[in-house]
Amino acid sequence: MANPTPPPKSNSASEAQALPGPFRCLSGALISGSLAFAGYKLTMSIATTFAAKPIHSDNATVLNIASAVRTLVVGVVALGAGVFGFAALGLLALGVQVAIQRFSQPHPPADPS
Repeated sequence: MANPTPPPKSNSASEAQALPGPFRCLSGALISGSLAFAGYKLTMSIATTFAAKPIHSDNATVLNIASAVRTLVVGVVALGAGVFGFAALGLLALGVQVAIQRFSQPHPPADPS
């Protein structure tokens, strides 16, 4: 009935290859931080534009819907900026951790054969 999957084979070579290097983490943090900053600037631009252009209507339903849409647009863009910001912080912390681990581990002597 059910085909059991074999346990994954783990050896030190594949585990060492799976670890990201400090440069890869820091470059990812730089890219994510740049996207977070761009999202922040976009959020401020959208909020300023919405504040400068009020809604001209006497209908309460129109005002409520327009207010909800404006809030959702600013909120979604701000959420995206926040997610990229947290990802940048996490990648930066991971890069520091990996760098410390790599420099603190003793290197085995090279085999002269």
